[in-house]
Amino acid sequence: MASDQDQKSPKSHRFDLIILGASGFTGKYVVREALKFLNNPSSPLKSIAVAGRNATKLAQTLQWAAQPNPPPSLPILTADTTDPPSLRALCTQTSLIINCVGPFRLYGEPVVAACADTGCNYLDICGEPEFMERMEANYHNRAVETGSLVVSACGFDSIPAELGFIFNSRQWVSPAVPNRIEAFVSPGSEWTSMGNFGTYESAILGVANADKLQELRRSRPRRARPVIPGPPPSRGETIEKKKELGLWAVRLPSADSIVVRRTLAHLTENPNGLPGFNEQAEIVEKREAFWSSVKPAHFGVKLGSKSLLGIYRFIIVGIFIGIFGSIAYGRWLLLKFPFVFSLGVFSKKGPSEEEVKNGSFNMWFVGHGFSNESLASPKNTKPDFEIVTRIKGPESGYRTTSIILIQCAIIVLSQRNNLPKGGTYPPGIIFGATDLQERLQRNGISFDVISKSTISS
Repeated sequence: MASDQDQKSPKSHRFDLIILGASGFTGKYVVREALKFLNNPSSPLKSIAVAGRNATKLAQTLQWAAQPNPPPSLPILTADTTDPPSLRALCTQTSLIINCVGPFRLYGEPVVAACADTGCNYLDICGEPEFMERMEANYHNRAVETGSLVVSACGFDSIPAELGFIFNSRQWVSPAVPNRIEAFVSPGSEWTSMGNFGTYESAILGVANADKLQELRRSRPRRARPVIPGPPPSRGETIEKKKELGLWAVRLPSADSIVVRRTLAHLTENPNGLPGFNEQAEIVEKREAFWSSVKPAHFGVKLGSKSLLGIYRFIIVGIFIGIFGSIAYGRWLLLKFPFVFSLGVFSKKGPSEEEVKNGSFNMWFVGHGFSNESLASPKNTKPDFEIVTRIKGPESGYRTTSIILIQCAIIVLSQRNNLPKGGTYPPGIIFGATDLQERLQRNGISFDVISKSTISS
């Protein structure tokens, strides 16, 4: 166990990875997942430290994460997001920080600032659009200068959406082209486990600060927009029944949609993807071939339930957050009584270990497009072809998020030369052309083509 004196006298890159916020609800699952790869012969994780405000809780986390084995003697470092020098001390000791301290709107910026200023790489599990876009606006240039790679949304928000969109898009082999791809998120069984309170809090703060996000976007140059064959899709019904998926679905205001659009903007500006700062020729060829197979499309996310009653439950919770989240007293009520106002979906206690263990998710991607690009026109031409794909995995908020985050970290540590020198980016444009999908498949997250069919007019 490292003492505070060790932290005050850091050695450069003493650790491969530091997990900040390791004792939190999500952080402890991230630690448990990381331990699976510590000192594994095929893994770059040879030295890990955990960091946070409370050394006692961090020690308890290590004990929990190692069960049934004895806790490993990982260094425990004290750091606080309100204490910038403590964050800089972390950055000087590692090449990569994983940040699990949310809501990121409240606690994330000092960590990004420390990483961007010192050249330390950074990953998080943020699902907050304003935070991600503000970090890009404030720290991208500095991160490029110092060689700090800053990538948010490396958990269930928003890697499944990013890789799922890309996976479906690549099934459209020329001359076929997609027009729109919709994601339908549903649990393996009906929603029974408690959601992460941090996710709930982030949604409330997002409503409270919606005007700030719009103000930020108006202040920045407009990003490039991809050219998508065919007409823009109609919004459709608010609630729809997808018989082929066995789901009722409702539109979801989702960070996933925003993150995918950011990746498509980067791809429009860089059709061959982002070059790595020290790529070998075969990696360049592989990257360019990969991105040439990804076709742009309109993208949206819908929340699915096997029952119509479940959909009404989601809508009521959304109405509560939308109405009460815009006023201070309403936010206090929402945060004070999350179980009541979320109709049992969220709780400050979070899900039990048993609920996390037994949970699962499905994320269906339904692509509509044209069997031949020549059939697409800006007029009211209806798509004539459909491709359905699916990502399936364990419980989303903790287990899948931890699996994804650690695999992203392993890629950053083992393939850093093949990634951009630095900057702030969405995960799709960074990890899309890597072997992340294959790594996830080896760790319990499947990618499947369900069907390819002609749509009858």
